[in-house]
Amino acid sequence: QVQLVESGGGSVQAGDSLRLSCAASGRPASNYAMGWFRQAPGKEREFVAGISRYGATTKYGDSVKGRFTISRDNAKNTVYLQMNSLESEDTAVYYCAASANIIETLSRRSYDYWGQGTQVSVSS
Repeated sequence: QVQLVESGGGSVQAGDSLRLSCAASGRPASNYAMGWFRQAPGKEREFVAGISRYGATTKYGDSVKGRFTISRDNAKNTVYLQMNSLESEDTAVYYCAASANIIETLSRRSYDYWGQGTQVSVSS
């Protein structure tokens, strides 16, 4: 099984940028399509971005299109989420997830493995 550990979260002001990282261990990251989800207090976990096993295709939630970019480096077993033009609405715990699917999926039920999450707080 694969283990996932997120890092890079923090507290920033609106308009700032952050880069999150997700390090995979135990199994090669290339075995999985990867996704980023987030969950704000009192809200359900929502899809943010996904990337296919070899990075050929990506998908984004409507609220982050044009601002966030997902990428991966399978040689380093790492997936990234570059977040620009952050807004207060982006405040949430961000989770990295791995799916056995070849292509990224928006459904959280399709992801088998999850990291512990990293907090992103954006003040306006």
